[in-house]
Amino acid sequence: MPYRKPGYQAGEGLTLPLDVSHDPLLVVASFAIALMAGFTGLCLTRGAQALAEGPRKRAVAASAIVLGGGIWSMHFVAMLGLQLPIPFFYDALTTLISALVGILIVGLGLILLHFRARTAATVTLAGLVFGVGILAMHYIGMAGMEACRAAYTPLGLAASATVSLGLSVVAIRVAYGERTRRNIVLGTVCFAVAVVALHYLAIAGTRFFADPVPRMPELTLGNETLALAVTLASFAICGGFLLSGATFLPGGAATGGAATGGAATGGTTHGMAAPGAALATAMQGSALAPAPDARAARVSAAPAPAAPAPVTRAPVARAIGMVPESAGQPAPGSVPPRRGVPYEQNGRTLFADPGDIAAFRAEGHYTVIYRGEARGFCPWSISEAERRLAPAPFVRAHRSYLINPAHVSAFERKKDGGVAYFDGAGALGKVPVSRSRLSDVRAALGL
Repeated sequence: MPYRKPGYQAGEGLTLPLDVSHDPLLVVASFAIALMAGFTGLCLTRGAQALAEGPRKRAVAASAIVLGGGIWSMHFVAMLGLQLPIPFFYDALTTLISALVGILIVGLGLILLHFRARTAATVTLAGLVFGVGILAMHYIGMAGMEACRAAYTPLGLAASATVSLGLSVVAIRVAYGERTRRNIVLGTVCFAVAVVALHYLAIAGTRFFADPVPRMPELTLGNETLALAVTLASFAICGGFLLSGATFLPGGAATGGAATGGAATGGTTHGMAAPGAALATAMQGSALAPAPDARAARVSAAPAPAAPAPVTRAPVARAIGMVPESAGQPAPGSVPPRRGVPYEQNGRTLFADPGDIAAFRAEGHYTVIYRGEARGFCPWSISEAERRLAPAPFVRAHRSYLINPAHVSAFERKKDGGVAYFDGAGALGKVPVSRSRLSDVRAALGL
């Protein structure tokens, strides 16, 4: 690159700022890395709410590493494209700290999303935490530069902070408002734009000066070593992206896409086994239930779960679509078909009496059911659950919630809607009621 007005000459100390330019190819590469990291990280936690505590922690940890590592990789891919008229390098320890801080702060945001009630306030707070993580990673990484000093302008700091926090909140609200494929893709784009926009806005508001007396840390990273580390990290992110994409689209791998009502849907957690093999079996066939011989083998291999007695009334079973109208009595010697809402828990497919279910919550193309103190992963989408349970007293309270008014312990009117409380469903707590659904919920509650 030709020198244009170099800002430092020997003996002059800190004088004019150094000229800055960027390699266009690496600008594009940095955005691609942010996109792939965002997509992979958001897919890893898809369906994590239905997992037991241990697998859910592993899913959150993997997602934090991918998202935080993606922020770090994007930053240093872009820094490899930063062209200054003097050579510079990085303090290895500070560079490592920048990556670890980014992973930990993003992990905190994911903990809020997956281990706390997912209210609008919680989702917004998690988005702000993500934005803080991106900011912290960027400025700690910049502090690791040696032989070159970075001076930040107030306008640059304000612009980068506003963009990072604002777009991160948008990304998380979109991706977690409803865990559909469309929302995950839109959230991925918002996340990538947040990371890339913060970096280049911050660089635009930064002035670089040559250090007349460079500090020489014991362990340094030159551009060649840094390029090797970033290449390995980017390779891992690309691999995760390909694996996530393999089961993300409809009609993907057998473990990631199953037919529900004739339409293919994907809902695995990509390596975290959210639905599990039993769920895949439960979702096959028009009745969404295993064949009688497979069920008999499972019943004989394991004791029956400690759950309320299954519904035995044929009209209810027909109403929810588990048994066709023409179904007769089971053949002699066969296992009578179970009736109820199928859900996955502890590796087994169980069947719940609809009256025992307090609420359904949308989780992509599946739902999470809340039943007493427990919850389980149901293969029905929330629209399908609403359709199948239409004769039962369920009411749609929100685009993501279908509630049973019989389990509502209290109701609170809000300015833009309301809140339904569930004292008997410890894992649920409360459900937001949207303004458009308020009249239906109030009528169902007799208010």
